[in-house]
Amino acid sequence: MLLNSDNLSAINQRRWLTFKSNRRGYYSTWIFLLLFTLSLFAEFIANDKPILVSYDGSYYSPTFFSYPETTFGGDFETEAEYSDPYVVELINEKGWLLWPLIPYSYDTHIADLPTPAPSPPSQQNWLGTDDQARDVFARVIYGFRVSVLFALALTLGSSVMGVAAGAVQGYYGGTIDLLGQRFIEIWSGLPVLFLLIILSSIITPSIWWLLGIMLLFSWTQLVDVVRAEFLRGRNLEYVKAARAMGVSNQLIMYRHILPNAIVATLTYMPFILTGAITTLTSLDFLGFGLPPGSASLGELVAQGKGNLHASWLGISAFAILSIMLTLLVFVGEAVRDALDPRLVK
Repeated sequence: MLLNSDNLSAINQRRWLTFKSNRRGYYSTWIFLLLFTLSLFAEFIANDKPILVSYDGSYYSPTFFSYPETTFGGDFETEAEYSDPYVVELINEKGWLLWPLIPYSYDTHIADLPTPAPSPPSQQNWLGTDDQARDVFARVIYGFRVSVLFALALTLGSSVMGVAAGAVQGYYGGTIDLLGQRFIEIWSGLPVLFLLIILSSIITPSIWWLLGIMLLFSWTQLVDVVRAEFLRGRNLEYVKAARAMGVSNQLIMYRHILPNAIVATLTYMPFILTGAITTLTSLDFLGFGLPPGSASLGELVAQGKGNLHASWLGISAFAILSIMLTLLVFVGEAVRDALDPRLVK
């Protein structure tokens, strides 16, 4: 018997109450969302360009647009260097600058450090600087955003591919299922990390190439779960009835079986997300991940390993990664409990 909208709403309400009852997962969700939302506005928190410039009655936004030095009464047609005291003095003569909380971006090389890089935490650099005189706090903010966005894109792409493959195998069964399972057994048995390192060393690294390469090996994680749901769902009475009424296979798969498979899939997604972040960090640590100079948490881990005397580098990398992964694991546990039919009554 198909569930009506009222019953479905009641089920979702009970799932939400079960999710909220897991305090650890519930509060972890809000903390993670807060951190991720703040990282989306990283340019307004940590940047070597002012958020807003008022000059001679006009307003400028260097965060989004590039302005030549001549705009502010300078001599050069190149983009204004807002950290240059000469440019700052020109602007202050006829206006003002609104700086972000941290006046450094992830790739800003600080020239006036009191000690040689890497320098320890100070009032100017809250988490110190790395061995290339870049602010660690700014790199952590940008690196957090890059890691989460990359992991979300990889999780979404691998989920779509895994659900599609599992649905086809489970619904049609027979030879398609047999060949699909043998292929997945061989494909999932490959040494993924070594292949990623080899491919990344051959191809010029970029975030899109890296995403595509990792997507080739991550889509198999959900196939078995979705396949099992479709193997079970295709023998249900209402599915047989829909097939007897002439409903197309594609519509049956999408409307009648897929919703049940999605519920099982959602429980795995936070853990796939953590796996994607860990893999990206590992590749960056080994030097086969994001292009050099990118905001990378893995590169910060490598700097901590290479500069053992600069303890703040390793501590910063450990703290942000442990917090990020712990929050996601707690969220995953809460989602798993919320979708468990034994707990939702």
